[in-house]
Amino acid sequence: MKKLFTLLLLLSVGVNALLAQSRPADSVRRTAFPTGFAGNVTRSQPKPYKTVITEKAITRRGLFKTHKVEDKYYFEIGDSVLNREILVVSRISKAGAEVRAASGYAGDQIGSSVISFEKGPGNRIFMRKISYSTYSPDSTKSMYQSVQRSNIQAIAAAFNIAAYSLDEKGSVIDMTDYINGDSEVFYFSSAAAKSRIRLGSIQADRSYISNVKSFRNNVEINTVKTYSLTAPQSFGRGALPTTPTPGGGTGANAGNGSATVELNTSLVILPKKPMQPRFFAPRIGYFPVGYTDFDANPQGIKDIQLIKRWRLEVKPQDMAKYKRGELVEPVKPIVYYIDATTPKKWIPYLIAGVNDWQKAFEKAGFKNAIIGKMAPSAKEDSTWSIDDANHSAIVYKPSETENASGPSTADPRSGEIIESHINWYHNVMNLLHSWYMIQTAAVDPRARKVVFSDELMGDLIRFVSSHEVGHTLGLRHNFGSSSTVPVEMLRNKAFVEANGHTPSIMDYARFNYVAQPEDNISPKGIYPRIGDYDKWAIEWGYKVMPQYKTVEEQTSALSKIAIERLKDRRLFFGTESNPDDPHSQSEDLGDNAMKASIYGIKNLQRILVKLPEWTSQKNEGYDNLENMYNQLTAQFSRYMGHVGKNIGGIYENPKTVEQTGVVYEYVPASTQKEAMLFLDQQLFTTPTWMLDRKILSDIGQSPVQVVYKLQNSTLDRIVTNHNLYKLISAEAANGNSAYKITDFFGDMQNSIFKELKTNQPIDVYRRNLQKMYVAKLIELIKPATAPTANPFAQAGGGRRETSTPDPEKEDTDVMSVAKAQLRSINALIKTSLPNTSDSLSNYHLQDLSDRIELALNPKG
Repeated sequence: MKKLFTLLLLLSVGVNALLAQSRPADSVRRTAFPTGFAGNVTRSQPKPYKTVITEKAITRRGLFKTHKVEDKYYFEIGDSVLNREILVVSRISKAGAEVRAASGYAGDQIGSSVISFEKGPGNRIFMRKISYSTYSPDSTKSMYQSVQRSNIQAIAAAFNIAAYSLDEKGSVIDMTDYINGDSEVFYFSSAAAKSRIRLGSIQADRSYISNVKSFRNNVEINTVKTYSLTAPQSFGRGALPTTPTPGGGTGANAGNGSATVELNTSLVILPKKPMQPRFFAPRIGYFPVGYTDFDANPQGIKDIQLIKRWRLEVKPQDMAKYKRGELVEPVKPIVYYIDATTPKKWIPYLIAGVNDWQKAFEKAGFKNAIIGKMAPSAKEDSTWSIDDANHSAIVYKPSETENASGPSTADPRSGEIIESHINWYHNVMNLLHSWYMIQTAAVDPRARKVVFSDELMGDLIRFVSSHEVGHTLGLRHNFGSSSTVPVEMLRNKAFVEANGHTPSIMDYARFNYVAQPEDNISPKGIYPRIGDYDKWAIEWGYKVMPQYKTVEEQTSALSKIAIERLKDRRLFFGTESNPDDPHSQSEDLGDNAMKASIYGIKNLQRILVKLPEWTSQKNEGYDNLENMYNQLTAQFSRYMGHVGKNIGGIYENPKTVEQTGVVYEYVPASTQKEAMLFLDQQLFTTPTWMLDRKILSDIGQSPVQVVYKLQNSTLDRIVTNHNLYKLISAEAANGNSAYKITDFFGDMQNSIFKELKTNQPIDVYRRNLQKMYVAKLIELIKPATAPTANPFAQAGGGRRETSTPDPEKEDTDVMSVAKAQLRSINALIKTSLPNTSDSLSNYHLQDLSDRIELALNPKG
């Protein structure tokens, strides 16, 4: 028996040696695997090419050769493509109403990743999913090999080599099962991505591959997939929870049912040589991509951030012209195609919104750098697809969503934007109508209609198109841009018509609500436009600098340019992510929120009295009136928010160490006092002008509720632990020149409880305001909930805390001063009660006193 076993072993070794000699030489770099690496994968030996790719094969040449042989799909991957990074972008091509919510529409991106194919042992091709979170970009640096060893990329899939190419320079793999599956690489990036649109497990018997096409730089995979539908997250009135059929099926009585979607997956090869990156700088608002670099800091690590931008290059024959300052056309312009399903009357405005950026790119030295055009028809180009990741597009979606968005996909190695599909939701026009009527109807007669003219709506579409295209060029919101314009200049006809009301279309400045009827400003001074900041940002991000050979040299030069140019305040960038800076706010205008909001309120008062007339439609009810009244109160609430952010505000001015001045500074006490006076006069003093009895009767709203919501939302913004903590910090930094927390509480008490000092009756609106304010103070003095054990923690897992103390409350003067304010109010109440003749005021004050005493001296 022992001799037989030895003989069989020798025969096996000999056969394997012969097979190894018959295989083609491996002409690409292999990855070393541990000896014996195999797992439980079923192996099969490669077959002769023509027995796999038979005469029945339908073959397409491109990035990979793709073969359809009856019901099987094969990739023939050339050795030259192995180990190359390939970007995978997945989108919904078609979907049914049952999966649509905020997402789930045709064109929506559902996944993005980077992969590479490589040869492994045992006649297999491995597909790795590449992560760039930890990265050493330069293979010549000392840390490169160490980083590679310590951050091995995950093998996402393994494929047996079905055959080798006829020229022995490629491998054929069967992709059928993988494409038919539910891969997080090729389709939805996670279970969460599916669950957002109620998709559950895949139903294989109702899913199939519809097409696979190969092009020069990409492969397009189209599939039809059916998923079980998960139950809605909540049940509406009258709805009942559904019950799945036994075994998880989705039969006719399953309740949740199923949904079928068509998906497109694009595999796009990334450049062999990444574009030269440009480092992110917080003074100019670009979206970043990044990684942790182990080479950049010789004594540690450094987080590298690169800006997202398109690859715009100068043609070699034009470089001399470019250096002389002449405008040249780029090697490859940025092209946005307009979805063929877009209503034809809006197409010229969408295209104009794209082309408006051409003047910005001229600042970077390029002409015709960006072009909007119609997507070709099937007759014009049968191979063209809006799903192809080689094409950027504005995709029209028949959605109730009042929005548009501009995402983009970039090469993580360099920040190069590869493609973008802008989401254009049909109902964004309703949002534009509401904004424009409420912000400009006082000065523009065209806004005084339920249905705008096509010309006006087209102009508004053009502005949104430009804004979203700006995002896909790499630009973030610049909420600080509008703060660079003095408020009174917004009423200057010559100035705003020449310069616009904000230097950046990337601001959420919407329309010029400061302009008054007597200013006679035309729409040119009311609409947003691509402005000085936008042109500067494009110049900074896209200017080609051939004189600098390294990124570091380029960065130093760009920093010096930025320091000089940013002396012009109109080029200021204010991030959308700072909750404390009153310069950087959404929907605001001008350098002083108090002055701008007073002008805005004057226009709201003019508009309110005309709303019944401007929203009237024959044979219709009062839905239009209700919607626009709600829009008007929402605009008023925005003004209160803009003003309130000054209280406890901290300005942020991004700088490098070479620049003078500080990065952070507290809002001056005088400005905060101005904000407090504004709130006293415009909000805490009941805005009765807003309570039109006829309007409220027609739409069925309570005046008490209208005022309550407005006042409560503002108190929620300014009477918070965080805001009060900032006042304490300001006093510590600036001493007596600061607006102190005691100043704030003194001003609040004088404003909200003024009746107690004059012995005046307290009406229902003021009673509610006083109750709200006291409730906020009581909330401030409540101790943090004691940490408790998590009842769901596993046995032996130790204590799990469900809450922690708030350091901005427990360990500062916030609670102390809030208690003092409550005691002061209670003392004021007790002094006033004997002199109060109005019974409701009396009951109210007694109740407030009881609440305060219970809060200060809780029972039990």
